[in-house]
Amino acid sequence: MSDSSRATMDKQATLSWLRRISGDISTATLRRLEDSLPWYSEMPPGRRSAVGLVAQAGITSFIEWYEDPSGAPTIAADIFAAAPRELLRSVSLQQTLQLVRVTVDVTEEKIAGRGDHLREAMLLYSREVAFTAADVYARAAESRGLWDARLEALVVDTILTGETDDELPSRIAALGWHGHGEVSVLVGTTPSLFDVDQVRRRARKLGVDVLIGVQGSRLVLVLGRADEPSHEGTGEDAPLSFLDIAANLEPFFGAGHLVLGPTMDALVDASRSARAALAGFAVAASWRGAPRPVEADDLLPERALAGDAVAKNTLVERIYRPLEGHSTDLVTTLWSYLDNGRSLEATARELFVHPNTVRYRLKRVTDVIGWDATGPREALILQTALILGSIGSSEHARRRHAARRAERP
Repeated sequence: MSDSSRATMDKQATLSWLRRISGDISTATLRRLEDSLPWYSEMPPGRRSAVGLVAQAGITSFIEWYEDPSGAPTIAADIFAAAPRELLRSVSLQQTLQLVRVTVDVTEEKIAGRGDHLREAMLLYSREVAFTAADVYARAAESRGLWDARLEALVVDTILTGETDDELPSRIAALGWHGHGEVSVLVGTTPSLFDVDQVRRRARKLGVDVLIGVQGSRLVLVLGRADEPSHEGTGEDAPLSFLDIAANLEPFFGAGHLVLGPTMDALVDASRSARAALAGFAVAASWRGAPRPVEADDLLPERALAGDAVAKNTLVERIYRPLEGHSTDLVTTLWSYLDNGRSLEATARELFVHPNTVRYRLKRVTDVIGWDATGPREALILQTALILGSIGSSEHARRRHAARRAERP
């Protein structure tokens, strides 16, 4: 009998023996998994069964591969086809390699003494399985990444348009959003080379969650507090303000203006911050000295002149109404001070009061609304609010007078 014939007979005998003991190998493998891998024993029964199917498929596949090594890539890939798709989300690549290691160890113990050729074949096949596992997980990660990118773009677009629905919270949760507190929206230009991963890493260091939307030349970041940020070496305990966070993220934007929307209490209200940020971004170029980043509320006059109804209402409700409700003297003094070029003496002469009285009233204005009329930029904000408030008051008085006339017989 020739050597090749003897080798063929030995291989057939080995194959028959492997098929007879395959059940014993599977049982021993499952027992070893239970004893040596805590994550396996803690799994629900359904997932343990799925993992067991993968191990059994690996043993069966090895026998098939040993019979015909030319089918290695296809046979190795079939191992993971035995498991349901959700197993990829519950078992990590590291755990899968541990599974391969345990299966190989048990199989090696069972085939010990059957010759080096069989042992070498097992080691070669286990390498193929490891590479196949890495490929399966890489493809799954790539598909998940593409799906996440599309979902993230949809969520950001929903926030920008304000067309929220009942599915928005579940979509945001699917993206791994951890923030449950304050939220703000940052709008700027997209750089020529934009690295999404760097933005996410910087955001994590700052203690914020981030949703990223690239809309052509416009870059939108939805920022939410995830946890307390670290302040290494600064001795600070307070979390960073969103303006400070925006300043830290500023290098990732392209040239041009960078506008931060007002802070909202929850993500479901982020569309309000987004509307303000987008409105501010549209008119930011009209403020020659606008800082980068700039808050949308600092652009209220420009937004109001551009027809932004939210800005108009904000100016009236935050400035005119509080001053009017507090004291008519404050409104009158502020009007006079602004009309007289922010001159204390001219204002005092017009109102027949001492300049110190004007100074005191202006301080009261600052106490009531938080803006300081002595600064040129804030003076513009206050004067715009007075104009809009006066227009609204006149319109309200006209409508009330017309209604009274209509009620007369």
